[in-house]
Amino acid sequence: MIEVKNLTKRYGTHCAVDNISFQVDAGQILGFLGPNGAGKSTTMNILTGYLSATSGTVTINGHDILDEPNEAKANIGYLPEQPPLYLDMTVREYLDFMFDLKKCALPRKKHIAEICKVMKIEHVYGRLIKNLSKGYKQRVGMAQALIGNPPVLILDEPTVGLDPNQIIEIRALIKSLGKHHTVILSSHILPEIEAVCDRIVVINEGKIVADDTAANLSAKFSEDSRLQITVAGPAKETAELVASIPGVEKVSILASKEVGTCALAVEVAEGADIRRDLFTRLSQKNWPLLYSKTTAMSLEDIFINLTVGQNGGIK
Repeated sequence: MIEVKNLTKRYGTHCAVDNISFQVDAGQILGFLGPNGAGKSTTMNILTGYLSATSGTVTINGHDILDEPNEAKANIGYLPEQPPLYLDMTVREYLDFMFDLKKCALPRKKHIAEICKVMKIEHVYGRLIKNLSKGYKQRVGMAQALIGNPPVLILDEPTVGLDPNQIIEIRALIKSLGKHHTVILSSHILPEIEAVCDRIVVINEGKIVADDTAANLSAKFSEDSRLQITVAGPAKETAELVASIPGVEKVSILASKEVGTCALAVEVAEGADIRRDLFTRLSQKNWPLLYSKTTAMSLEDIFINLTVGQNGGIK
């Protein structure tokens, strides 16, 4: 559906995007992450045809964005960080205007009504856009991106400035749109990317430094195996016992919410499996193991590791 090959963008001697390649399959929601100045916005602008590349190709649904710009753009619905709204128009006037601008061939009334239903903006259809809340302005911006029913949606920071309830609503909308569209979602809100996206691409200093699912990235970059356990036993003695198990490198006592129990954070050497020894030794002391969970690296930890690690890159 979307194929990027050896994409490079230079501004004089500065290389904003450095020979990156990736593809997005039909029906996939891709999270596109990167710190400020990493080349993320430049890449998004090239994908949508707002910028030309220095070299490399971008193909949208089989159409090269440079050689066949009209055909490629006809397959894209784009919501920039600042939605392109005309505030003195009503929602009806604006969507009619965008329908004409995009030269949409679908039945106007039925198509716009379907989009308004999906975006839940039917009851503000006759209102001036400038009088709408931030959340509804964002919905109207997404509605214009859906005009023409494009197979590809590119959404740049779609929840910026929204309150928590609005963020949850927009996330649910994006998730539902992913059932019928290929979506590229750019956001600085990492839990949003983790909650919505099937796959994540991280760009730093113009290069792709990660391309995988959140779960696979967590497994890959979690160098130490970390456990969090709760035991019905005395904290100090339990910590000493767990620390004596071969393969355990560090034990920290955490705050426990239940009287008569202790919570411990346990760091284990790479490749070590302490589960059987842990169960056996606690059983010998008659200290029941009440809870055990592996704590892998969060997406935030991974992002920092990739973009702020030693020498500014991957550790």
